[in-house]
Amino acid sequence: MAYDVEKTDAEWKDELSAEEYQVLRKAGTERPFSSSFETDTTPAVYSCRACSTELFRSDTKFDAHCGWPAFYSPMAEDRVEYIEDRSMFGRTRVEVRCATCGSHLGHVFEGEGFDTPTDQRFCINGITLTQTPD
Repeated sequence: MAYDVEKTDAEWKDELSAEEYQVLRKAGTERPFSSSFETDTTPAVYSCRACSTELFRSDTKFDAHCGWPAFYSPMAEDRVEYIEDRSMFGRTRVEVRCATCGSHLGHVFEGEGFDTPTDQRFCINGITLTQTPD
């Protein structure tokens, strides 16, 4: 897929830390409970660390007790893309990527019974986000 922001691996490696590169560009996962964004209650906008596209707002963030920041919806559906992910031993998940640069953000899960308007949990690696307080 063509993205509005496209860079070579060398360019991404120059701009991102090794940990950011591993998660954003290689679809890695940060350690659970390692991001302060998981429990941060600051009213804010959360943007893609790789390209600065605004992705989530704090008013859709909730405490899922899962180890990563959780949101029940993106700011707009055109900000993210969904990719079928079968990398977990045949288990199908839905990967969430930034629609502007293709960076891996995390996964979205449905039907877990959270009391949210969408019954979705966007489980997002905190290292993939920057926070801009309102």
